Amino acid sequence: MRIGYARISTGHQIHDGQIASLEAAGCDKIFSEIASGAKRDRPVLAKALNYLRPNSGDMLVVYKLDRVARSLPHLIEIMDHLKQNGVAFHSVTEAIDTSTSSGRLLFHICASIAEFERGLIRERTQAGLKAAKAKGRIGGRPRSMTEDKVNAVRELLAAGTTAKDAAAAVGVSVPTLYRWLPSSAR
Repeated sequence: MRIGYARISTGHQIHDGQIASLEAAGCDKIFSEIASGAKRDRPVLAKALNYLRPNSGDMLVVYKLDRVARSLPHLIEIMDHLKQNGVAFHSVTEAIDTSTSSGRLLFHICASIAEFERGLIRERTQAGLKAAKAKGRIGGRPRSMTEDKVNAVRELLAAGTTAKDAAAAVGVSVPTLYRWLPSSAR
């Protein structure tokens, strides 16, 4: 059997494209999950892995390598688990099929490149945060509450406007509004 696994990181994304690709790859059953790839403990991935029958010719199929794991050690751990159980692995996007020698080689090369790319992203992020700090800015998103917005919110609240309506009026969320206003001003 070909068992598919699709993963998206947030509920704002959709996995329709992944599922369509897995169906086109001939998957008999597809497990889908909303979870960060950085999380090692993913319940649906565990179910998919447990559903695979040892030494039966089953194959785990994913749309892309980073759907199953975001780090090389975790990916290799999963691959070792599959290998020990006599289960093959197929990544549709990278055209990797570990039931062949060349597929296993390509898998290791792609996994190493993916880990390298993730490391570069981490380094660039750290360099950007360091540069921003040197300019006196704290990392993260730009502040959404300006002094003008804070004053406008204070006036709205003093006039009896609800926090929800005041936040909407200046274009921020209620939690953002509360972070900027002392509890005495609410």
